[in-house]
Amino acid sequence: MNLVDIERRLREDDELQQMLEIVERLDLPDWWICAGVLRSKIWGIDQNAQSDIDIVYFDPSDISEATEKRHERQLCEWIDLPWSVKNQARMHLVNDLPPYASAQDAIAQFPETVTAIGVTRRPDFELYLPYGADDFTDRIIRPTPHFQIGTARHLIFQRRMIEKRWQDNTGLHICI
Repeated sequence: MNLVDIERRLREDDELQQMLEIVERLDLPDWWICAGVLRSKIWGIDQNAQSDIDIVYFDPSDISEATEKRHERQLCEWIDLPWSVKNQARMHLVNDLPPYASAQDAIAQFPETVTAIGVTRRPDFELYLPYGADDFTDRIIRPTPHFQIGTARHLIFQRRMIEKRWQDNTGLHICI
């Protein structure tokens, strides 16, 4: 599987297209469906195993967590799925990090290369893979540059490895 295959798989996924249409209704600035739901679709993992559907956006004019919760409730009214909506203009405060410049900047700073992925429809389907397709193709779990060994965030990457039990999945290759 290469970048073209990944994009085709996501474009042809009817459930993902429905999610994109629904999120688009919120009219959020710089919005993306991202992370695990996309990885699961690429790898053919059952969606029921996915804990939530991550939606990120970037709006420095309103960094209220209550606004994010209002967006989640609205999405649930339209379709009952486990939505998680986060304004990346706020999340640097939660994670004690320097501010992000955009939602894409935040996605590029997610812990794993196979979590750092997003799709949007602004105005057409767009796939964002800041670290390329190789780790998706090879089913490799590795930290992004922000979570490498020797960085203050590497312990977060290690904790996620344990919590997600990726080491128990024989189909994955772990690169620490």
